Amino acid sequence: MIDGGASESRRPQPGGPASGGRRADLVAAAYQRLAAQGFEGLRTRDVAADVGVNIATLHYYFPTKEALIRGVIGHAMQRFMTTMPHAGTAANQLRGHLQAVLVLVKTDQQLWAVMGELVLRAPRDAELERIFRETDAYWRRTLGELIQRCVDDGLLVPLLAPHELAALLIVAIKGLSLPAVGGFQPDLADRVFRQFDRLLGLSDSAD
Repeated sequence: MIDGGASESRRPQPGGPASGGRRADLVAAAYQRLAAQGFEGLRTRDVAADVGVNIATLHYYFPTKEALIRGVIGHAMQRFMTTMPHAGTAANQLRGHLQAVLVLVKTDQQLWAVMGELVLRAPRDAELERIFRETDAYWRRTLGELIQRCVDDGLLVPLLAPHELAALLIVAIKGLSLPAVGGFQPDLADRVFRQFDRLLGLSDSAD
């Protein structure tokens, strides 16, 4: 997925490796604040205090609150990037990706809280909307190409075109991640991903 903070991370960071660690600490603190308190509770002074620096130091790394939020987006997107294997057969990569996403859905509620806050804010923030649009396009394209490789290998006979199937899987995954009145239900996630297996028709013996 596209790293929303990529442009920030490519900038030379003041002070070398040590300051790079400080920057990561600030992003992590903002991420945790956003997960726990939403945008209403995300104050740069509090983030600086969480890391033990003053507000001037935070502004040295992130001149604006928007720049800090872009860093948070990059941090969140990196969690998704780790779910896409880059080695092995197409079948194993597809299984590995879906299994890793299921683990994220079931175990990383902080990630989904952050993503929920960002998604709710995106319609009112053109830059956030652009990042999410590009991120979704990348995910659909990558997953669709992976499904197509499974089809080409004769391991999958999908009911839908590969990119349409990828879009359907992603919408379902996003639906699982949204906050629910009754709270998160891990067993529901298991059932949904079992249906993915049936929908894909990927042979268990395929490798």
